[in-house]
Amino acid sequence: MPEYPVTVDPELAPIMERYLELLRSWLARLRAAVNAGDFEDVTRLGHGLKGSGGSYGLARLTELGAAIEGAGRRGDAATAGRLADAVGEYIDNVDISYQGRKPAMRILMLAINDPAGTAIQFCKALNRYTAHSARLVTLETRYTHDWEKDLHVPDLGPDGMEEVAILMREADVFHFHMTCDENQAFGPLNPADYIKGKAVVHHHHGHHDFRSNPESFREKYRRLKRTNLLVSTPDLLKLLPEARWQPNLVPVDDPLLRPMWGRFDDPGQLKVCHSPTRKDLKNTEEFLAAVKYINRRNVYISVDLIDDVPNHECLARKRRCHVLFDHMQGYYGVSSLEGLSQGLAVIAGLDEWNRARIAEFAGTSELPWLTAASQDDLADILLRLAKDRDYCEQTGEAGRRFMETCWSDRRVASDLAAYYDSL
Repeated sequence: MPEYPVTVDPELAPIMERYLELLRSWLARLRAAVNAGDFEDVTRLGHGLKGSGGSYGLARLTELGAAIEGAGRRGDAATAGRLADAVGEYIDNVDISYQGRKPAMRILMLAINDPAGTAIQFCKALNRYTAHSARLVTLETRYTHDWEKDLHVPDLGPDGMEEVAILMREADVFHFHMTCDENQAFGPLNPADYIKGKAVVHHHHGHHDFRSNPESFREKYRRLKRTNLLVSTPDLLKLLPEARWQPNLVPVDDPLLRPMWGRFDDPGQLKVCHSPTRKDLKNTEEFLAAVKYINRRNVYISVDLIDDVPNHECLARKRRCHVLFDHMQGYYGVSSLEGLSQGLAVIAGLDEWNRARIAEFAGTSELPWLTAASQDDLADILLRLAKDRDYCEQTGEAGRRFMETCWSDRRVASDLAAYYDSL
């Protein structure tokens, strides 16, 4: 069974056990309301849990409460029942420890280029949901995706560079992404001149230099006695086993990352999108071949191949589709998380290693991805989705629920904040 470690303020210790007892009574009432089809009560109980969970430092209960409230408003008994089971599992396995809250930390993220816009999303979520303060400094823009920036050195004048110098001097944590380290110059500034006495984190996202020679990075970290190591997808743990997997996040309540109304009202062609940054690494050739195979059988699929466009345009085009194909490399990309959040049926070639790690993080083995490990698998899945729109829509709805309850930006930011607290 999973365990849910939580650290809360010692002031809550006298009442926490009582709160957990009340939660068990609350859960019994919720299950009775679900069985009776009393969705007004389901909505009310979910709203109450959403409010109380955060008050007691149990952010996971806040997320589950919000999802239960939503299920009650929709009259969705099946989802409410599954969420009730998730609450029960959490109550049975939460591991509470008490210690005073650590002071807020100042986190400075540094990257040559922001990988798929993930670093800026971490900063925004940390600033939104935690007491910590996070900033991002970048050097280059790659591709034409126009991801949001914070302090982008080529755009900064003297005042901007002075701000970067102040951030380097005042930071508690230097968080380096990909191949960036303290010897990477940012204009006239060198992080090595400011790093003494600060916590240092190295975060890998699958850069080809790292994938091709991970041992060189491992040796460097051993030599420098660097132990605060993160990877962005579970497969990278095989290359850097000393690391911790830090899942990427997407802001699930951003309008561009919410499901689009009316997509399934049109009985026309199934719309499938694919947004590869590198077609040679994202199985684009196999994807197009699978589509061609299906279209020859008079089951026509419309493809939106999204390439080298700004991120906001990419997200807007994805939202208008029914299905997203990520890739078949064994793991998942940020594109998968975006599609799941948007309520698309998402296809990716997750292998057993990655599925096991994801299930452990999510707290459920019911993962929403449709798994394709070959071109034939992909064609079979696309054919079924094209012929059975109800199945396609239900798959997308399951993906959205999964992101809301298991992979929200609030949950991921809280996990990262707890990691910083441990440094």
